[in-house]
This record gives sequence, C-alpha cells and structure tokens, in this order.
Amino acid sequence: MTIQSLVNMPATPRIIAPAMVEESLNEGERSALIARIKTLMAQQNAVLVAHYYTSADLQDLAEETGGCVSDSLEMARFGHAHAADTIIVAGVKFMGETAKILNPEKRVLMPDLNANCSLDMACPADEFTAFCDQHPDRTVVVYANTSAAVKARADWVVTSGTAVRIVAHLHQQGKKILWAPDRHLGEYVQATTGADMLLWQGACVVHEAFKAKELAAMKLAHPDAAVLVHPESPEAVIALADVVGSTTQIIRAAQTLPNREFIVATDNGIFHKMHAAAPGKVFLEAPTAGVGATCKSCAHCPWMAMNGLRNLLQVLEIGANEIHIDEPVRQRAVLSIQRMLDFAAQH
Repeated sequence: MTIQSLVNMPATPRIIAPAMVEESLNEGERSALIARIKTLMAQQNAVLVAHYYTSADLQDLAEETGGCVSDSLEMARFGHAHAADTIIVAGVKFMGETAKILNPEKRVLMPDLNANCSLDMACPADEFTAFCDQHPDRTVVVYANTSAAVKARADWVVTSGTAVRIVAHLHQQGKKILWAPDRHLGEYVQATTGADMLLWQGACVVHEAFKAKELAAMKLAHPDAAVLVHPESPEAVIALADVVGSTTQIIRAAQTLPNREFIVATDNGIFHKMHAAAPGKVFLEAPTAGVGATCKSCAHCPWMAMNGLRNLLQVLEIGANEIHIDEPVRQRAVLSIQRMLDFAAQH
C-alpha cells in the first residue's frame, strides 16, 4: 500500500455478524414449500435471482423457474432484462437495492431485509460523503457491495469481475481514485493497475478470515491442486493463488484448468455450482482458522444464510420485504451503475 493510501483513513468499524441460520427441512416439507412457491411465482409473474452464496435449495429453485444463479453483476443484468413484474432477490440487501435502482417500475422483494453485508455496513453514507468531499480531485469508485446512497455519491460502481479493467481505464486517463469500501480488493486493484488510489478501510468478514500460513500448508498437502482466490481476501492469501477472480471467474477456472483438485478461498456456498459446472473434480475449502480450531474452514456469509425457502414463501404470500429507494437517490445511483454496465458490454 502506498503512503497516499494511508492518509486520513477512516477506522474499520467492528461488524457483528448475526448467528448462522440453518433451514432444517425434511423432503416432504421441502417439496411442499417449493411447489407452493412455484405456484405463487407464476401467479405473480415473478422471477428469482439468487447469488452463488445462497443455499442449494434457492439456487436450484431459481434455475428451475427460469431465473438465474450468478454473481452480482449478472444478477443486475438479468433482472434488468427480464420481463417479470416482480424480481425476488435471494442475496444481501445491496443486491436488492441494485435491482430496484435498475428497475424502478418493478416490485423487488427479498426473503429477509435484514440480510446485510459487512462491506455495506462498514461504509455509512454520511461518513463516506464527508470523506469524498475532503478529496474533490478524485474519481469516486465504489464496489457493488454498498448501499444505494453510497452508489449515488459515486462516479463509478464496479464488481470484483470488472474492478481491475475499470480502474485501469481510469488510470490511463490520468484519474486519481477514491476507492470504497473493501481495502483488500482495493489493494489488489492498486497493485495490478498501478493507479493512485485512496482506500476506504472496510473488509468482508468471510474473505478476511482466510489464513495464508494454513493455506500454504494445505498447498503442500495437495501439491497438484490449483488455488482459486477471491480478491476480497488478504494480500498474503492472494499471493498464494493460481487464479484470482470473481465468483464467476472462479467457476470458469474450475471448468477450464486441467487440475483435478482445487483449493477455493471464497464463500463455500459456491461449491454447489462448482460441483455442477465441473463434475468429477474435487473442491477443498481454504482454511479460515489455525491449528486447534473447532472449525478449520468456516467460510459462509451469515447474512446470505438468512435466505431460505420459508421466508421466500412468506414474502410471496403477504408481499412483505419490498425494496424502496427514494427517487432522487435512485436517479443518481443509476448513473454510476449504468457506467459499469455499459463498460462491461463494450469490453
């Protein structure tokens, strides 16, 4: 990290994650819930978009009903292009907000509006706006994992899959960057592009937990395994990677690389899609704890785990958990998101 990155940095807030929610269903209960959900979705002309980190039940349901399972960029694209009147977003709140920003005329529902994101929580809009005002000479680039209000203050929104290309593009234009909120992704982008970046000091509670020392030991135990790492991970973990990329890029690497084994440093919800996309290959969870720990690989977002079949059915039955965004905020936020979508389409 450069000296510039450390100037006037906001402190990283302590984020308290909710307790993990496990949905225990027998096969009869699961079948009945799914059948009822499908009926209500058809009646309400609804489509389900689910993130790779949600449960296997929700991922399968999305695909069975003509929705999609993807990363945040493709979720935004899919919901925007789909003809449904209602978009159900199984993920975390910023994803629902993004769907509403792009589709103001549609109803956007979420299984649980309390499904937040540690990165979003670490970047309060008022504090971030004040920080931006202190550095008016910088182009404001924010990660998708932020609130609608933060996106409204930004010049560009990026995802993990587009961040390097967009910042490199801005760097080539001579722009200096103010980046938020993930410091690890920011450091990776900064090192890759050479851009002058001032970094907000947020972090993902899942990816920050990966341990480089234990990962190095795991590599020794599995010398033929390729290491796939999400760039929200710490620098020392990224340094051990064979591939660094977004969730979609990680899945693609598993499909295309010749290795039979893979050590994967991202939320373990992705393993459901990885097994389907690359059958016959072996996927190992990267370690999140050291010797003697009860759980050596505990990489699962507790907020993603708040999405389930039960609360999905409830929102369809009573119309609860609808996303609403003030129109002036939405109109500003859509500009920064649309820049990303246009750039991605052109490149």
